[in-house]
Amino acid sequence: MTQSVNLSQGRSYLGIPGPSVMPDAVLRAMHRAAPNIYEGELIDMMVPLMADLRRVARTTGHVAMYIGNGHAVWEAALANVIAPGDRVLVPATGRFGIGWGEIAASLGAEVQLIDFGISAPMDMGRVAEVLEADKDHQIKAVLGVHVDTSTSIRNDIAGLRQTLDAAGHPALLMADCIASLGCDVFEMDAWGVDVMAAASQKGLMVPPGVGFVFFNDRAEEARARMPRVSTYWDWTPRAHPEAFYQYHCGTAPTHHIYGLRVALDMIHAEGLENVWQRHAVLARAVWAACDAWSRAGSFAMNVADPAHRSTAVTALRLQAPLATELRQWTQRNIGLTLGIGLGMSTPEDPKGDGFFRFGHMGHVNGQMIMGLLGGVEAGLCALNIEHGSGALEAAAKVIGQGGAYSEMQIT
Repeated sequence: MTQSVNLSQGRSYLGIPGPSVMPDAVLRAMHRAAPNIYEGELIDMMVPLMADLRRVARTTGHVAMYIGNGHAVWEAALANVIAPGDRVLVPATGRFGIGWGEIAASLGAEVQLIDFGISAPMDMGRVAEVLEADKDHQIKAVLGVHVDTSTSIRNDIAGLRQTLDAAGHPALLMADCIASLGCDVFEMDAWGVDVMAAASQKGLMVPPGVGFVFFNDRAEEARARMPRVSTYWDWTPRAHPEAFYQYHCGTAPTHHIYGLRVALDMIHAEGLENVWQRHAVLARAVWAACDAWSRAGSFAMNVADPAHRSTAVTALRLQAPLATELRQWTQRNIGLTLGIGLGMSTPEDPKGDGFFRFGHMGHVNGQMIMGLLGGVEAGLCALNIEHGSGALEAAAKVIGQGGAYSEMQIT
């Protein structure tokens, strides 16, 4: 009998939807002694750094930086424009939409939830019905998650603005782009987004710990009408600092700033449109492999329509407990970490053992994606999980013909 050999030595691969793979150049930039926070290059870096952040968000508006994760910027965004007793509308397509609503409720807001489930995008018709029924304009903001990391659903944020405008509703449009910024196409100004929340650890390729709230003049006017905003969450001094410490409300996240500077340089050197294109081609390679695997057995993508899938993350189904067993095998035997089925439990599968996720965001290229897919293929074979054939060939064909996709429309 052949003895099993563990093949996990060597550099491991983190195939989860955030924290994403960090470029060596980012890590090298962060590997330094603590800098002077009172004068010198760190202070001089901030103005161009904030300008380059706005370029990624495609906005000429304002940006505030926070030391915190995605949950922190959810709260920061809300705290500046939503007072206790205000109503917010949450059209949710997964765990993160519901989670943002929970943060709003914890701040005293009245949350009106439209739950679209875990496999379909927002239905703008249903959103329109709610907005049109709100004759007194009690809804102060609509919280739209661009890409819900748990389900991999990509929502039409521009369509959400059009729905608001068609209803003649003055609510602020707030977007969560934590999973999508720097991966999926996002146009803050062109799409009419008033407030957008993002974080460092996904498309921006920096360790977790720094978040951002982008906002326009309309949102700034809403902030001015607030009865109070706590000193820490107040975005006004962060976006319009008179001194360096005001960018961060205290001591700066020094090493994150150095890493972010390099990450933004990499994005802009490649060109943001090219970054979007790269993600689109690599996502299609992932989907091609998944289509092949799904021709036999229980393997399936969570989102059936490619038009509603994120190019940064793919959520998958595999009969419980096989999804968990596959994740554990790839982690233990070949050094490949896959994402858990976060927030995807069902009454029949309370532990979410029938879901898992691929992250293909940020610092990823063709050979990295082929390695991820090859590792999954190995796990399916090792565990005798029924699956269709030809997955790697299908993915390789997409990547090999990547140039042919240079003119494809990214929506």
